[in-house]
Amino acid sequence: MIHTSSVTSKETPTFWFIVSANGRIADARADPEATLTCAAQSQTTLVSKLEALQCHFTWDLDPSRWKSLRLQDQLKDISTEEGNSWLGHINNLQGFIQYKLGFTEDCQNLLNKAAEAFCQLRNADEGPWLMVNYGNLAWLHHHLGDEAESEAYLSKVDALMNKYPSPSQDELHPEIYAEKAWTLMEFTADKEVIEEYFEKAIRMQPDMVEWKTSYALASINVFKYSSTGVEAEVLERMRIAKEQDPENLYLAANYLVQRAIKGEKVEDEARELARKVLRNPVSSYRGFKALIWFYRNYVSVDEAIDLVEEALKKHPDERYLKRCAALCYRQKIVWCSYGCTEQSVINRAITLHEEVISLYPHSSLRMKIDLANIYAKSGYSLAKAEQIYQELLESDLEPADRQMLYTLYAKHLCCIQQDYNRSTEYNMKSAEIPHQSEFRENSIKPLSGVRDKNRSRETREKLAEFLRNLPEPH
Repeated sequence: MIHTSSVTSKETPTFWFIVSANGRIADARADPEATLTCAAQSQTTLVSKLEALQCHFTWDLDPSRWKSLRLQDQLKDISTEEGNSWLGHINNLQGFIQYKLGFTEDCQNLLNKAAEAFCQLRNADEGPWLMVNYGNLAWLHHHLGDEAESEAYLSKVDALMNKYPSPSQDELHPEIYAEKAWTLMEFTADKEVIEEYFEKAIRMQPDMVEWKTSYALASINVFKYSSTGVEAEVLERMRIAKEQDPENLYLAANYLVQRAIKGEKVEDEARELARKVLRNPVSSYRGFKALIWFYRNYVSVDEAIDLVEEALKKHPDERYLKRCAALCYRQKIVWCSYGCTEQSVINRAITLHEEVISLYPHSSLRMKIDLANIYAKSGYSLAKAEQIYQELLESDLEPADRQMLYTLYAKHLCCIQQDYNRSTEYNMKSAEIPHQSEFRENSIKPLSGVRDKNRSRETREKLAEFLRNLPEPH
């Protein structure tokens, strides 16, 4: 730390002193180079301490602006009522996202709320659960140019680490592993890393039920709605977690879905669970979306619509419920034969989609594509569907979003317009984007079919060469 001081009187001139990190006093005017060197060394020391912290600012979380805005939307749909076991982590992540978006005041408010939430949940004024939060605040004040406050939070982190050392030598504290794992669930599909962090946290602190629940849920993210479901080991992990955390409706709903995929008859359980969900505050962490998916796929889309409309009667202004309702109406229209849907259903679907698009301004690309499909599949307006697609094709999108758009537009061209040449063109555009996703695979599959079955030898050879030279996905 650099301290400057002056001594003045009528009889004596002003003297400026530098107190260096080693306690030596130097005359700043007599040795200006020493002053600069000392300041630079102090700054370097501070940055190195900050970089050694475990917090959101050091976890290589570098979301693009689009990703940050989507996460902002996503986190707002998680209920923040008192008692949510992840409320501190949610506020920590929200604060970091606000910083990435340039809203430093909002960031600081959310980080302060995170600290309050941790203390209320753990019923203690301090503890190791604050290490990440204090690390975030140290970084924030450093970026704001308030080095003294940054140093103060660094000291708080050091004090916590000394008072609450990790139970396992050479490993992070379990509280840090748990928060890092939960945070990475929002940023990466690499479930092995996430599972590893949860496993370490649980091994060192096995009494934390919410960690075991999130560990089980982290294991299903990749396979959540696949046709085969999760592996037997993960299903058993979910069963055990549900026994230990019976009031967690999000876990219960997702466990029910996985059992249904495996062939179990769980309709009665689903209806009972739906009653419980409807009695609770609305939240994306309540399992409502998973329940709606189950109803749409294993009961009937009409019952799914009845359920979500009942929820909307109780909570008419909840945007999350409107999004769930839009999904149900879209599926009813898409599953019907071309042009057979009742006009009242079409009107409701269009109204919901337009409203949801306005409520989720930064994460509504898929909803816009769904709206185009509703116009096309219902026979309501092919021209309107094409207009939406063209506007999206001309917009500035990230590679993963553009890939999704190309694949779904290719399907539209094939199934609705029977324009097979343009469909192939857009499937090629999707496949060329080196991003691994279901959409890339869904474009490669029809291209392989054209390569194998097209009557034109030239077309077959062209596609064969194209598929051979596709870039490896990231």
